Amino acid sequence: MAQIFDRSSNALARMSLVLTGILVIALGVTLNELQRSPWVTRQGQRPDQPVPFSHKHHVQGLGLQCQYCHTSVEKSSYAGIPPTKTCMNCHAQIWTNADLLEPVRHSWATGESIPWIKVHDLPDFVYFNHSVHVNKGIGCASCHGRVDLMPLMYAQNTLQMEWCLNCHRNPGKNLRPTSEIYNMAWKAPSEEKPVWCSVTDAKVGVPTAQSVSCVTNDPGSTTTSASLEMPQGSSAMAGGGMVVPASYTKFTSQKALGDFLIDQYHIRPPRQLASCETCHR
Repeated sequence: MAQIFDRSSNALARMSLVLTGILVIALGVTLNELQRSPWVTRQGQRPDQPVPFSHKHHVQGLGLQCQYCHTSVEKSSYAGIPPTKTCMNCHAQIWTNADLLEPVRHSWATGESIPWIKVHDLPDFVYFNHSVHVNKGIGCASCHGRVDLMPLMYAQNTLQMEWCLNCHRNPGKNLRPTSEIYNMAWKAPSEEKPVWCSVTDAKVGVPTAQSVSCVTNDPGSTTTSASLEMPQGSSAMAGGGMVVPASYTKFTSQKALGDFLIDQYHIRPPRQLASCETCHR
């Protein structure tokens, strides 16, 4: 019987299998990189807003606090977009005829909401609670970047599950004193710039993180305890009215501070934080 296939067919078959494997791997790598790219995550993109609002001007230039506009960030799952009235508190007096503020004046006159475009927009199946993160020592800049340096708002991080889990597996690297939550320029402690923290009795009706008080100046001649003008709630009154000094611990690295705050803030262990039901309800 005559041979149907030439001897070279074996080599061609093996080559085709290798090429098919390479194409499948290349397609997988391409799709993986595509879903991480700014084209999908919108990372770094500045959407055209109805009003070119500058966080840099309002936060760094004028010194407005985050909570002035985002009033519900400490007590709600949503940070909240400020109503037109918040804008008009100032702009009823200044820049009253500026063309770029016409949408604000129109909203105030008609009662229609300004159609802002969400920059940090999570999928509907993801449950994220702002108040939990803020009250557990996560600073605004940890997720949103240096907003105070952004003339136009953009997403500095991907906000993808991989990015969230990276923090949930090791939350200590992003924890900070609650007094520094809104400090965009906060830097981790170091040998040159240590941080001293003390712990007071837990307060009823307030987040556990409020029982920790931290300072960036040496509270006394020793690094473990000192007497000074304490932050609110950081010292107690003895029976005779004398101030009882709080015990301070010095931290010179973010790891040491993070481990301390994880314990004092009652942060759940990574196994629980990284579980699916934490975000997917």
